[in-house]
Amino acid sequence: MFSVDELVVYPAQGVGKVERIETQEIGGVATELIIVRILSNNVTLMVPVRNAKNVGLRGVYSSAQAEEIRAYLQDRSDFTGYSGQNWNRRYREYSEKLKSSDLKDVAYVLKELILIGKDKELSFGERRLLEQAMGLISLELSFALKQDQAEVKKSIEALFADILQAKAEEDEAEGD
Repeated sequence: MFSVDELVVYPAQGVGKVERIETQEIGGVATELIIVRILSNNVTLMVPVRNAKNVGLRGVYSSAQAEEIRAYLQDRSDFTGYSGQNWNRRYREYSEKLKSSDLKDVAYVLKELILIGKDKELSFGERRLLEQAMGLISLELSFALKQDQAEVKKSIEALFADILQAKAEEDEAEGD
């Protein structure tokens, strides 16, 4: 069970803070709700206590788990690339992974899109998914590691510096 002021993660929304736990009557039934305010966009969610685990509500990762995510991002051995898959199928697959309560699934999306972007231009939708994945990961890791989100984002980008630098140089050369 979560407590008031505890930081939690709601899949696809990110880190939030438990504002209160209250009972409301819904459809004639008293229902205990966890009221969570998502920090990145101030959206308030009402999650039934009995459904909290089913929807993937969980605590923020520990610093050790955060370091495991960083190591996972750095490991490129599981990169499958776009191996003939069209962007629409990848988009659906990645959208589903972003809804996962497992941050490793979100990290997978981030890593795949950065690595795919090395070889081809990402679609608008893929770029949005990349931004969403980066936001979800960098915000949670910033709380887990007690660092500023911008610092965490820079450290993640540093893991892919070789790819991002090569892509920037390639884009610059095309612009000349």
